[in-house]
Amino acid sequence: MSQLPSFEDTTDFENADRGFLGALVPAVVSTADGRVVWDNDAYDYLKGECPDTVNPSLWRQAQLCAKQGLYEVTDGIYQVRGLDLSNMTLVEGERGVIVIDPLISTECAAAALALYREHRGARPVTGLVYTHSHGDHFGGARGVLPAGSEQGVPVIAPVGFLEHAVSENVYAGNAMTRRAMYMYGDRLPKNPGGQVSAGLGMTTSTGTVSLIPPTVDVTRTGQEETVDGVRMVFQLTPAPRPPPR
Repeated sequence: MSQLPSFEDTTDFENADRGFLGALVPAVVSTADGRVVWDNDAYDYLKGECPDTVNPSLWRQAQLCAKQGLYEVTDGIYQVRGLDLSNMTLVEGERGVIVIDPLISTECAAAALALYREHRGARPVTGLVYTHSHGDHFGGARGVLPAGSEQGVPVIAPVGFLEHAVSENVYAGNAMTRRAMYMYGDRLPKNPGGQVSAGLGMTTSTGTVSLIPPTVDVTRTGQEETVDGVRMVFQLTPAPRPPPR
């Protein structure tokens, strides 16, 4: 039987802070007309002590997930965390940067890329990779590759990606949206009696969802692709990932 972690052990927090370069301040992302689609500052209440209304383990997990900003993972590899449900990974190449999983909303993806460029320079996007067909891993595509800028930029995804993305987000779009509202609670007030976090992230952004069709399919494990001087070796794992979720 596994032993529960000690709440006095802060190793997780130290690991989560490793490589931190800078945050988006304020951590609020809006549409062009001013509608707020992401507000990580709404979770500032997590800096306090855990109240009786929240499971202590959920409170601790939420404190970790609420950490926001640009992080250096290792030399040449960076992540923007806390600007959507998912994280956006950026791999520096010879001429620019390869974006992996551009979040849910174009507004959040654009803010994430701008934060990266603030600290790493105005590198062009030279490649885009979708790891799988859930909306939080492709919806912000147009935020990093606006219309007309994608020419010559490879967009890599697992074989069958487009079919599954359309099936889940268009054919079943209304049902999936309602399911997500219940699952992630993005409409609930952000407070200790409302929405605390979604466990794997804070919640889902509510901005503009986009999709750029893949130009390169990953069809087998061991497939190699070189983009902007970066050699990538892919593992294809169709069974554990969608469908189903």
